[in-house]
Amino acid sequence: MADQKRDYYDVLGVSKGASEDELKKAYRKMAKQYHPDLNPGDTVAEQKFKEVNEAYEVLSDADKRRKYDQFGHAGVDPNGFGGGAGGFGGAYDVDINDIFNTFFGGGFGGGSTSRRRNGPSKGANLKYGMTLEFMEAAFGVEKDITVTKEDVCPSCKGSGAQPGTAPETCPSCKGAGRVQQQTKTLFGMTMVTKDCPACAGRGTVIRTPCTNCGGRGRKIAKKQLHIRVPAGVDTGDMLPIRGEGEPGRNGGSNGDLYIEFKVKKHEVFSRNGKNTSCDVPITLAQAALGGEIKVPTIDGPVSYTVPEGTQPGDTYTFRGKGIPDKQNQNMRGDHTVKFTIEIPIRLTEDQKSKLRLFDSSLTEKNYAKRNSFFEKLKGIFR
Repeated sequence: MADQKRDYYDVLGVSKGASEDELKKAYRKMAKQYHPDLNPGDTVAEQKFKEVNEAYEVLSDADKRRKYDQFGHAGVDPNGFGGGAGGFGGAYDVDINDIFNTFFGGGFGGGSTSRRRNGPSKGANLKYGMTLEFMEAAFGVEKDITVTKEDVCPSCKGSGAQPGTAPETCPSCKGAGRVQQQTKTLFGMTMVTKDCPACAGRGTVIRTPCTNCGGRGRKIAKKQLHIRVPAGVDTGDMLPIRGEGEPGRNGGSNGDLYIEFKVKKHEVFSRNGKNTSCDVPITLAQAALGGEIKVPTIDGPVSYTVPEGTQPGDTYTFRGKGIPDKQNQNMRGDHTVKFTIEIPIRLTEDQKSKLRLFDSSLTEKNYAKRNSFFEKLKGIFR
């Protein structure tokens, strides 16, 4: 049950009002302390490592943290708050068989709960963070990664029993995983169904545990994967790698691995979804007279003719020169350039004299925006 878990703040050793930086600092310290690579074969450290990751995954997410602070573990348990259909009033996802088993020793369907407990269950999903360069995200890339996760023990093939032996049916519950016990309650003597204490609800017992995994049937292992990142991914996108999560139980399928991307900023280009943009500085003469220049795009420089009389902040959009669409690689966003006019500095006296002479030769007709501005001022002060 979720309520039996340790408080996530206690797990990380922080107060309830801890900041993001405090959470991150505590997480890094404890994750390093209990990391499986630094504690080989230590099952306690292994469990602590998973507990620390689970706590940080919830508390580092503002929405999940808010729900956890309000409702506790039930607020972030996928089988608790927000569980959808089957819950009372849409709040709790309650198993009616558990209620009837607890109070009356039986439920609907003649013991379906014990069958579910011993049935196949899918393995846990995992998440891996991958940082990409701007251009890697734009055009796609192939990368090799190493994932540390629980995997099936290679010695016992997941059975938990020493090679040459096999798990045996539990003699106490006859493989059901559940036993009934007569208990005196306010309703009189009732039969209460609970997990078999001899096999902890598994339905089998291991007489000779595997020496490689200690009878768990799984071990922490490293696995190398070759990942093909599609063009167009952005920060926050996730790429599912099916079957590369943790192994299932009782014949259940493996969970999935989700690659979560974070894209680095570029020194020239900015990005908004599929569209890219950049600022292009031009000289005063280029802005006034126009001329041919080279404009940067993610595909490389392209030729562009600056129109005569270009103003600061004017833009031009190159259609189809942005980032490929994730769903359709033949479709691309647009690339927009914004022109900035660089004013020359450190002029010589001769240059200043010529500039003054040039300025004095101009009339109001040469300044459309300036004239409009002062006309507006006249209207205001009149």
